[in-house]
Amino acid sequence: MSHDLVYIVLDSCRFDSYLRAKRPNMDRIGAGERRYAYASWTSPSHYTYLMGMIPHDSPKGVFASEVYKKDFVKWVDRLGIEGLAFKSFVPQLSLPKVLQDHGYRTVARVSMPVLNPSSHLNRHFDDYKLMTNHNDFAGMVDEIEFYDDESQFFFLNLGETHYPYMLEPGSLPHISGVHGVFKRMDDELGRETEGRFFDDEQMKALHAQQIQCVEYVDGVLDALISKAPAHTHFIITADHGECFGEGGYFGHGPIVHDKVLEVPFIEGKKR
Repeated sequence: MSHDLVYIVLDSCRFDSYLRAKRPNMDRIGAGERRYAYASWTSPSHYTYLMGMIPHDSPKGVFASEVYKKDFVKWVDRLGIEGLAFKSFVPQLSLPKVLQDHGYRTVARVSMPVLNPSSHLNRHFDDYKLMTNHNDFAGMVDEIEFYDDESQFFFLNLGETHYPYMLEPGSLPHISGVHGVFKRMDDELGRETEGRFFDDEQMKALHAQQIQCVEYVDGVLDALISKAPAHTHFIITADHGECFGEGGYFGHGPIVHDKVLEVPFIEGKKR
């Protein structure tokens, strides 16, 4: 029997967007809770998750090393792999490497260009692909196939919850991520950013739109749950949150604010 793992990262989805959304299919997986990401933007956060760590709950009165050990040990219970132990992750500290070593086929589908196949994250994957459409969770689900005789790890980065939140790009200012900044650096040096900062009403509207994106993703999730064999282990979380005007901030990245680190965390098996 296969022991499949589906790890879904809702890019930029802050905890209260998840909380306010109608999400019957996520609720089928498990009860969501507020956790905290280890980083405030996409690339380092995904790197942390691919080490085998998960968002933390900011525990008090403990050494960080104990939190890390607890995170790694949990993989034994999640997957039921005989012989899997904390030492399995050393020295590479790579979840896909550990899973490959235990016979898993490892597959990644990503939406953010900063995670493209030429990046440092594309290691120990049998199949790693940047989707051509920023908002194509449905396309990812169409491509996924499960097999009775082979365990698989699917790592999915979803762009639907990232700016511009499935809105038409032409209706909003163009805001580059790190990948876009690097790509256009030579052309844009010396130019000031066009446009002005969002006002309060625009911030509220964008937050409401992210909530709708969570609901859209939840609708697509139904097809993936239906495809998955019984006992497939699901993890659904976000790489970081997003500010919608709190403290004078918008977005994520070079921002220190609770709303940029608060993320949902849902975990459970298909029954």
